Amino acid sequence: MKKVLFAMMAGSVLLSGCSSEPKKQAQQPVYDCVFPGSNQPAPGWVCDEPVNGVAVSAVGIAEPSKAGVSYMKDMAAADARGRLAEQLKVRVQKMVKRYLGSTGTTDAETVDKAASSTTKTITDQTLIGSKVYKSRMGPNGRLYVLVGLDKDAVAQITKQAVKTSMNNDQALWQQFKAKQSFDEMAKSIAEQAAQGQ
Repeated sequence: MKKVLFAMMAGSVLLSGCSSEPKKQAQQPVYDCVFPGSNQPAPGWVCDEPVNGVAVSAVGIAEPSKAGVSYMKDMAAADARGRLAEQLKVRVQKMVKRYLGSTGTTDAETVDKAASSTTKTITDQTLIGSKVYKSRMGPNGRLYVLVGLDKDAVAQITKQAVKTSMNNDQALWQQFKAKQSFDEMAKSIAEQAAQGQ
């Protein structure tokens, strides 16, 4: 009787082992955006996805601080504004070069100097009109903020930077005066900025 019972148990173990499907491993979901250093999903803007109504934006990050969330927000916003200034410098430099190239200027060195003069002005200026659009605390205690500018603010900053750099370096801009007034040139470059070029 014991042998029969043992045979039945062994048979049922074998049958259950053969008849069961292989166990599937749980797959981790794949997210388009996660907070850095984690596998937690994050809003798309944390990964530099565009945000409606924001022409130029940058994400700033603040490490956890005993000084509190308000301090962290200020630090993250300052970080983002620094990144925003860098983006604007590159954009405006391209716009100035494109503009000067289209006016028939053939002296590449002068074009480069003019573009550099304008981008230096942007670096020296406060990013007037920039604001914090979004903020989110990450799972690691870091605070993430999105700082940006709308199209009108980008155009205004660009126009002001071009005009200021022209006034700061009159000799450099003198060769362009015959073709257009400073105001017309600044306006034309600012229009490129407003169109997102």
